[in-house]
Amino acid sequence: MAATHILAIDQGTTSSRAILFDDKGMPVVTAQREFKQYYPADGWVEHDPEEIWFTVLASCKEVLAHPAGATCIGIGITNQRETTLLWDRKTHEVLGRAIVWQDRRTAALCAQLKAEDHESMVTAKTGLLLDPYFSATKLGWLLDNIPEARHRAERGELAFGTIDSFILWRLTGGKVHATDATNASRTLLYNIHKDQWDDALLQLFRIPSSVLPEVKDSADDFGMSDPTVLGKALPIAGIAGDQQAATIGQCCFASGACKSTYGTGAFLVMNTGAKALVSKNRLLTTICYRLNGKITYALEGSIFVAGAAVQWLRDGLKIIRTAAETEALARSLHNNRGVYLVPAFTGLGAPYWEPDARGAIFGLTRDTGVAELVRAALESVAYQTQDLLEAMQEDGIAPASLRIDGGMIRNDFVAQMLADILGVPVDRPIVTETTAVGAASLAALSLGCVTSLSDLEQRWQRDCHFTPELKPKEREDLLVGWRNAVRRVRSRL
Repeated sequence: MAATHILAIDQGTTSSRAILFDDKGMPVVTAQREFKQYYPADGWVEHDPEEIWFTVLASCKEVLAHPAGATCIGIGITNQRETTLLWDRKTHEVLGRAIVWQDRRTAALCAQLKAEDHESMVTAKTGLLLDPYFSATKLGWLLDNIPEARHRAERGELAFGTIDSFILWRLTGGKVHATDATNASRTLLYNIHKDQWDDALLQLFRIPSSVLPEVKDSADDFGMSDPTVLGKALPIAGIAGDQQAATIGQCCFASGACKSTYGTGAFLVMNTGAKALVSKNRLLTTICYRLNGKITYALEGSIFVAGAAVQWLRDGLKIIRTAAETEALARSLHNNRGVYLVPAFTGLGAPYWEPDARGAIFGLTRDTGVAELVRAALESVAYQTQDLLEAMQEDGIAPASLRIDGGMIRNDFVAQMLADILGVPVDRPIVTETTAVGAASLAALSLGCVTSLSDLEQRWQRDCHFTPELKPKEREDLLVGWRNAVRRVRSRL
C-alpha cells in the first residue's frame, strides 16, 4: 500500500506553519512564515488576518510541492485560540484587524461585568472567568467599533470566527462556517455542559447568534478544500485549539495525564476525563476534545508570556540575535544573581488573572548584563509553571510527571529548570511540535488512518527525561525570590 501523508496547519501567534506527517505520525517536511504583530495602544495586540492567510497559504503550497505532497490525503488545523475576527459572508473580506488573545482592551468591561455579579453565572456555564483573554468581549468590541458592524451582523451579513474558522472559510471558498468544540469552549459564549451556544451568554455579551459558526467534533468532516486554493481538493478532517491539540499530540488521554506547552505563552493542561472539575484556585475548566459526540474535559492554567519574553529580548531590546543563543548565555552563570523578570507585558494570567499588571525586572545591579536578563527570562517560565502546579495541587490533584513541548523546550536549560522548580520528572518527546501532531492525529482519526486513541499512544516517543537536581533549600530560595517579585508587581495595581 502506498504511503500517505496528512497536512497539519499550525497557525500560531507569531507564525504559521504547514507540516506534512507520514503514516507513522512523523514530520516529513515543514514550512514556516512569521507575520507582524501590531500594538496600537497600551495592552492592545492585533494581527492582520490577510497576512495570516497569506502565510498559511504560502506555507501549505510549499510543503505540498514536496514529492510527499502528492500523497497528501487530508488536512488538520490547529490555531491560536480566542483571537477574534469578523468577515463579510458575501465578499469574504475581513473587517479590520483581528484582536489577539493577549489583547487587554476590554479589561474595563470585564471589571464592570464582575461588579454586576455576572462572573459566577459565566463560570458555571463556560468554566472560564470574566477576562479580556476570551473572545466574547473582543467580538463585542468589534461589533461596536467597526462602522455598521452591529447592524450588518444582525442582518446576517457577517461571520465571526476564531482563526480556525477563518482558515476553514478561506480553504473551502466560503462554503463552510464551522469550528470545533475546543475552540468554541474558549469564547465565553459556549455552554460546555450542554455542549451548545448559550442564549443567556449571547444576551449578556450582546452577540447576535447569526454570526456564530456551527460546532463540530474535533475529528469530523469539515468539508473539502476548494481545488483553486491548494491546487487540489482535500478533506479537512480535524480541528482543535492549539493547547488541546498539544494535549492530543502528547497522548494525554488518561484522566490525570498532564502536559505543558511553551510557545508565545505557556499552557498547563490536565485531562480530567468525563468530569468537568471546578477549580477553587482560578484555573479554567475547558473542553479537552470532543470525539464521536462525547466530551472529555480538562483543567488548564494559562501563562500569557513565555517564548514572547525571548522574542522581546531579540526584537525589543535587541540584546540577542536568535533564541538559540539563550541557552549558552543562561549557562554562563552559576545562578540568577538575584535577577527576576515578571513578564506581565499583557497582564498576569492564571492563577492571578490581573489584566492591568505590567512587567518588571527586579534585582538589577551595576554589573547586571545580557546573561542575567536572558536567564531571568528563561527562569520566569519555570516559576510561572510552578504557580500553576501549586494551584492544581491546592485543588487536590498533583501530577506525578509532566510532558513538555513547544519551541522553547528544545532548550535543555529550560527543560531542566522546569524539572528543578516543579520538583517532578519532565519528559520531552522526540517530536516537540505537538500542536501540529495533534491536528494531524485528529485528521487521521476522522479519515480512518488510525482507529483509536490507543493507536495514537503507540506513536508517542520520548526524547529526554529530566529529573529534579536542585536541593530543596535552593529551590525554595529561588521561589521566595519569585514570589516577592510577583507580589511587588501586584502591589502596584
